[in-house]
Amino acid sequence: MSGSHDDALIVGAGIGGLAAALALRQSGLEVRVFERAADPRELGFALLLAPNAMAALRALGLADEVRAAGAVLRSGEMRRPDGQVLRRLDTNAVSAALGEDSVSILRPALHGALLRALGRESLDLGARASGFRQEREGVALSLEERGEVRGRLLVGADGIGSAVRAALHPGEPAARRSGLVAVRGVARNAVSHLAGVSAAQYFGRGLEAGVSQSSPSDVYWFVSMAAPTTPGPHDPRALLDRHLAAFHASFRAIVAATSEADLRVDELLVRSPLQAWGEGAVTLLGDAAHPMLPHAGQGAAQALEDAVALGRAVAQHGPGEAALRRYERLRMPRTRAITELAQRNARMSALSSSLSCWLRDLAVRRMPERVLLRSLIDLGRAPEELVAS
Repeated sequence: MSGSHDDALIVGAGIGGLAAALALRQSGLEVRVFERAADPRELGFALLLAPNAMAALRALGLADEVRAAGAVLRSGEMRRPDGQVLRRLDTNAVSAALGEDSVSILRPALHGALLRALGRESLDLGARASGFRQEREGVALSLEERGEVRGRLLVGADGIGSAVRAALHPGEPAARRSGLVAVRGVARNAVSHLAGVSAAQYFGRGLEAGVSQSSPSDVYWFVSMAAPTTPGPHDPRALLDRHLAAFHASFRAIVAATSEADLRVDELLVRSPLQAWGEGAVTLLGDAAHPMLPHAGQGAAQALEDAVALGRAVAQHGPGEAALRRYERLRMPRTRAITELAQRNARMSALSSSLSCWLRDLAVRRMPERVLLRSLIDLGRAPEELVAS
């Protein structure tokens, strides 16, 4: 197998990989995406697309399509599990400040929009990456049972267990357990249980939960809790049974409306930040570069930002090492800061003593509105290099 040196090679056909392919194609490159699965269909549940994610999608030409497929978040509440409201929030103020809405969308809907825009002809399915070789004019990607394919640059967008990352950093430890698991689900035709609120976040003892409208009719929900001491697999219903009694009727009804096919449990993994993402003609993107806990609601947003920043760096500097190092210099500080924020938020949500939970809830109630809105605006503001034309 061979490839043109004009190609950009991307490993991983998830959201980050497809977005990178679109951005690099915008920069003038031909792209080829290699996915180890035999079917590119994206599984999973829902994603929060904060205004910075929507700005990245607008740069890719997909913001309006994605917005129409999801649900714009207009209002939210912070609650105790029993339904007591700690705080109400009008998220329209964030949208007005940033010029983009926050949208919750089912993951397959976002993935489908990216896939349609790219075209399946750019995908090589059932292609498992096993390593690469740097060459004078680019890189040779090794594929199991397929030989090598050559390109000008290689992007590892293959998730937290990235084969490209392992080849770049062979001595790095594997991803490790965070001590948390997340039970996630989608309740079909369950929007009435939200009672007019776009989304709600729950803070309990040793757990955090949330619900959000994610399509015209469907509700996404999650519960993040301490991981069992024994490794998985774990039965999601059994894990939920330990905690559901503490929740009010609305949340329990949403969970009850979820079919087994729309329910799963994920162990949340973490990795230490890299001092350098790539070298030569190779770089990383999304979870392959900077996996982050979901507690900042920025995982997909940061992968989309990566993609647009990479495409713009290549457009400005050409498809070589200078562009990749420029991209990494731009992206590493921001993604590290948000990864650390997600870890702090996760620790806050996992508080288990009565006193610490009381103090947390008091802080949520007493925080000035302007401070809370400013924090959401700062987090959701797209970086200058993403919005600049």
